[in-house]
Amino acid sequence: MDGIHDLGGRQGFGKVDVDEKEEAFHSDWEARAYGIVRAMSKPSDWTLDKFRFTREQIEPVVYLSRPYYDQWLQSYAALMVGSGVASVEELATGKSDGGKAGLGAPRGPESVAAEKRAAAVQFDRPYDKPFRFDRGAAVRTKPFAHKGHTRLPSYIRGHEGRVIEVRGAFIFPDEAAQGIERAEPMYTVAFAAADIWPGEDLDHAVHLDLWESYLEPA
Repeated sequence: MDGIHDLGGRQGFGKVDVDEKEEAFHSDWEARAYGIVRAMSKPSDWTLDKFRFTREQIEPVVYLSRPYYDQWLQSYAALMVGSGVASVEELATGKSDGGKAGLGAPRGPESVAAEKRAAAVQFDRPYDKPFRFDRGAAVRTKPFAHKGHTRLPSYIRGHEGRVIEVRGAFIFPDEAAQGIERAEPMYTVAFAAADIWPGEDLDHAVHLDLWESYLEPA
């Protein structure tokens, strides 16, 4: 999906401040928002990529002008309404009309913290089909764009690179955002920075992890 969220390589947004002080939260409400969504009882069809696709549909002006965790709240509100977990009226008033069948009670702080320490989500999957590319293969990213979620940045589309690592098979995010779990080979591909941004004196490479269907032989 091409939208304002895909900022990689775009001009006009100034330099990235690499010396900015690292802070988990800039205010108390951000920490509270993070805690609330982590404690939520979520429907089984909510995935990381579905959340990302929902967030990508925020209006450009809103996306650029509102804080990061405010975008989270907007996205989760949309997911709740879309899944029937809550109505617009319930969200507006802050009062529930009753629980939703099949969802458990929200978790407390202790259980959320314990779960986060004990488990990490794994996205790699078994794969018994041949991989199309080997290490060292010359590849080109496809120039396509579609209306759904994709992890292929717009600035790298149509560029040639070289496979430097075969990572294995991982859940394909474009389909995961639509509730389809399918594994696909992933490769680390190196691109010459000077080819991506012509006219710049750049003597280094950009490395991207890309799924197989984003690539074709160069």
